[in-house]
Amino acid sequence: MSDLRWFDANNTPPAQTFDLLPAGDYTCIIEADEMKDTRDGLGKRLNLTFQVLTGPHKGRKLWEGLNIVNRSDKAQEIARGQLSAICRAVGVLTPNDTSELHNKPLIVSVGIGVNKETGENQNRVKGFKPMAGTPAVPTRLEGAPKAPAPAASGVGSDADVPF
Repeated sequence: MSDLRWFDANNTPPAQTFDLLPAGDYTCIIEADEMKDTRDGLGKRLNLTFQVLTGPHKGRKLWEGLNIVNRSDKAQEIARGQLSAICRAVGVLTPNDTSELHNKPLIVSVGIGVNKETGENQNRVKGFKPMAGTPAVPTRLEGAPKAPAPAASGVGSDADVPF
């Protein structure tokens, strides 16, 4: 048993319970992140905390975990695709640190799924989009500069100079 004589519930408001967010799109920011080892200790999981910025659910939190390094190539591919979508949505394609993704508004698409462990419904992040009016960040294929054609003689010419 633990001693609770120091505690008086009269002086502490009760913890709030939250219903699920309705499925839909929410304006959010990433407010926190943590890189943790996966359960098996063989990978890395990037846990992100999102905060809803507007509407009746302002202040609510959403969480998403990305299996950035994983034994499963498919899990890793999905997570890296999600991270790419986040980077594009906030306009930071080559972050040096996760803090560069924080406090930049983006749209988080939320659905409802079933927790496999408890059988209860829970919110699920379905995707990420830039805010309306934010210019789309091109994909590598769309925005990559074309490589210059090699010079026929094997020696560069003035046309090969990029300026």
